[in-house]
Amino acid sequence: MSTPLDDLLVQIRACRLCAAQLPLGPRPVLRAGSGARLLVVGQAPGTRVHASGVPWDDASGKRLREWLQMDAVTFYDASRVAIVPMGFCYPGRGSSGDAPPRPECRATWHPRLLPLLPDVELTLLVGQYAQAYFLHERRKPTLGETVRAWRDYLPRYLPLPHPSPRNVAWFKRNPWFGDEVLPVLRERVRALSVQ
Repeated sequence: MSTPLDDLLVQIRACRLCAAQLPLGPRPVLRAGSGARLLVVGQAPGTRVHASGVPWDDASGKRLREWLQMDAVTFYDASRVAIVPMGFCYPGRGSSGDAPPRPECRATWHPRLLPLLPDVELTLLVGQYAQAYFLHERRKPTLGETVRAWRDYLPRYLPLPHPSPRNVAWFKRNPWFGDEVLPVLRERVRALSVQ
């Protein structure tokens, strides 16, 4: 017997709301289970994830799993970890990387989907788009300042920079992230008994 979440995921995966604006066509990529205790909210799939249909199936995902000290089997277990990006489909190229996530997903699906994840105790806000949506006016002027203020958002949220290889310079300029934030991230994930 299907649940309301199962039914909604079928609807989301069949979504064609912004098909005309998507250069590779629609292919919503997300994972969610009603028992998930960890929610990972990123930006939107890149071309590799669009091709595979597996969220975070790229170098960024590898680094994110390293940050979490979590193997792929656990990370992709929707009963433990929900993966709900701000945009579910690849949005195309922008001036400096991928374009911003399409706003239709957030407006149409997030208000219906997030309430169906009642057991989520920690939401990882990966990148500026997730931070803007979830933190609203509590977000700082820059992503770096928001991540540096990570203590202000616990226990519900933990803002993170995007783990993209393009951000290596940011990680080098901000060694406090690895020293301060990653140990707390790992501790919080272990405390959720997700692993």
